[in-house]
Amino acid sequence: MTRLLELLVNGVSLGAVYALIALGFVIIFKASEVVNFAHSSLLLLGAYVIAILHDDLGFAGAVAAGICAAAVCGALVEFVLLRRSRVRRDVLAIATIGIDIVLTTELVRRIGPDVMSLGDPWRDRVVHLGGITIAQTRLAALLVAALLIGAFLAAFRYTPWGVAMRSAAEDSETAALMGVRLGRTMMSAWAVAGALAAVAAIFLTAFPTPGLDRTTSIAALKAFPAAILGGLDSTTGALVGGLLIGVTESLASGYQGDLAFLGRGLGDVAPYTVMVLVLLWRPAGLFGTREVSRA
Repeated sequence: MTRLLELLVNGVSLGAVYALIALGFVIIFKASEVVNFAHSSLLLLGAYVIAILHDDLGFAGAVAAGICAAAVCGALVEFVLLRRSRVRRDVLAIATIGIDIVLTTELVRRIGPDVMSLGDPWRDRVVHLGGITIAQTRLAALLVAALLIGAFLAAFRYTPWGVAMRSAAEDSETAALMGVRLGRTMMSAWAVAGALAAVAAIFLTAFPTPGLDRTTSIAALKAFPAAILGGLDSTTGALVGGLLIGVTESLASGYQGDLAFLGRGLGDVAPYTVMVLVLLWRPAGLFGTREVSRA
């Protein structure tokens, strides 16, 4: 029972980090109707900037620089790729794959074979709650993710920026006629998504993982099933999908020794398996909007 509780707590905290990344996918899709496959490279960029600057600027200063770098890069992608393009949205989604390959290749070249530390203050310290042992980074991840997601949902609902975002997502042409500046709204969405990815990068590379290396961007891809599972046009779905994927991965990894007949790497495959099963049941995702077609 203790082992199960420990896996569940770790899964929820990991799922909260995945929810931050999945929320970035959802924000961009709602604002511009583009699936941003370059999101993992934005995460890697933020982590790299923090890793190389934390000795000079301190952890807080490096985090601020990494968030700004990822946000600016996301905004530039929107300005250069989307705003000046007249091609279909599915073609733009494919174009983000090319951006991801170029940016990730350059960052991986710079990282090389090293494992870089982001200088987080929690290090390898753990907390003992009864018989449960939890890394401090996991608890910090859960707290920070909860605060950021709550702040975003509040801003999305109650601020002028959130009203503009929801209007653009509902009907962009009508929103433009009503005075909503679509270009500025979309650019801010890409910037916010990049900033959230940079924050998530801190906890994806902190203990118990060894640090930032060339495979870190792959971790961001595990958040993609969370966004699809919850529904690409649902902010609530990003939160629920992230938690489901995190708990699934934690349980599958924790009990894969008892499920050896399924082969190794069960924790890596389980999120995608859950995504496929959910999509077979609800093609639009758990909270996604179903398209109604008339014959």
